[in-house]
Amino acid sequence: MTNLARTAQLDILVEGYARRPNVAGTVSLVRDADRVIIVDPGMVAARDLILCPLRELGVRPEDVTDIVISHHHPDHTVNIALFPMVPVHDFQWVLEGDVIRTRDADGVHLAPSVRLLATPGHTPQDITTLVGTPEDVHALTHLWWSAEGPADDPYAPDRELLREQRERVLQLAGVVVPGHGAPFRPSGSTPR
Repeated sequence: MTNLARTAQLDILVEGYARRPNVAGTVSLVRDADRVIIVDPGMVAARDLILCPLRELGVRPEDVTDIVISHHHPDHTVNIALFPMVPVHDFQWVLEGDVIRTRDADGVHLAPSVRLLATPGHTPQDITTLVGTPEDVHALTHLWWSAEGPADDPYAPDRELLREQRERVLQLAGVVVPGHGAPFRPSGSTPR
């Protein structure tokens, strides 16, 4: 992986799940250089499931400098307001307060070890956050719901595009942090 340092610290605050009727999105904390980034502050059973692990890590909500949302489904966005008015990054905008700046997310570096990729698949507006840690490069993404699948995302409007983006991410990352499951190392059985 070029142009990505390996200095970030990644903590999974909430390991997501999708067991109807219960759904929780994976919520992650990334710290690198002077940035404190929350990725996908979405649905959880109780807001303390996000706030308590933050406190245990010595991070206050007001310490957060950026929020990244992988896509605009509520299960990945509903708890944005837990954090102060900071830049919210999506596939085409940076939103802060009442200001919208347009920019393509593909290739944007938020910190030396944090890069955004446009990865349309689950929705046409998906992005993946690549995080370089000393151990590996992690892809925080909704291209996979979990290690178990589903292989064919029921919401993906274009199955071939989903497959292409999955292959792209697998070329760049050694660990996948999926939208609704535990981090996993891809294998030959990982859905493409």
